[in-house]
Amino acid sequence: MRWLFHFGQYWLFMKRMMTRPEKFSIYWKQFLRECDNFGYGSLGIVALVSIFTGAVITIQTIYNLTNPLIPMYSVGIVARDSIILEFSPTIICLVLAGKIGSNITSEIGTMRVTEQIDALEIMGINSAAYLVLPKITAAMFIFPFVILLSAFLGITGGYLAGTLTGKISSADFIYGLQNNFIPYNVVFALIKSFVFAYIITTVASYHGFHTQGGALEVGKSSTYAVVYSSILILIGDYVLTQLLLV
Repeated sequence: MRWLFHFGQYWLFMKRMMTRPEKFSIYWKQFLRECDNFGYGSLGIVALVSIFTGAVITIQTIYNLTNPLIPMYSVGIVARDSIILEFSPTIICLVLAGKIGSNITSEIGTMRVTEQIDALEIMGINSAAYLVLPKITAAMFIFPFVILLSAFLGITGGYLAGTLTGKISSADFIYGLQNNFIPYNVVFALIKSFVFAYIITTVASYHGFHTQGGALEVGKSSTYAVVYSSILILIGDYVLTQLLLV
């Protein structure tokens, strides 16, 4: 039954954050700093994972394309739809849950155990809103751009892997990318990135904000935040797919 306690405490935490926000001017610098951290600070790992995973998807698709009746341009279709619908919005967000989620929990958890949050509350500042709300808004703003970049790099990596190895011609791959393209798939990917950004930041902030103890407990909170964020992302992926695609 402990999950019910955390479920209720999570929504009370969200209510506290929204009911008494601080002035907009206070948030602006925090918002810009978090956008830089979540966006520019994550480009390296996002680019590396996207390019090589796109390459692997393409090569494995070619390897499994044993039926001579299936045209080679199908490789481009499979790579495009796999990357846009699932890989970029879901797998990249799982990667970001580990990188960004643990960072958020460690930062806020350290502030809690060193009594910096208590000092903010003594000064009359809504600590939940001041520390967490800029992170949520920045992630929900910047994640869609990161996911779009990931999709572009993933498709580019697949194109380079297929054409440079001679497994597929450039014309076939590009024709596959253009064939029966559904623009709504991109919208669906952006919706998922928007929802997953909220999950990552709120779950990580909740665990960091309610950390009790010392450095050991901060590490445990970071682990819990990453695990629960990943589980909720996978559940959310299934729910959004059922609601928006099926």
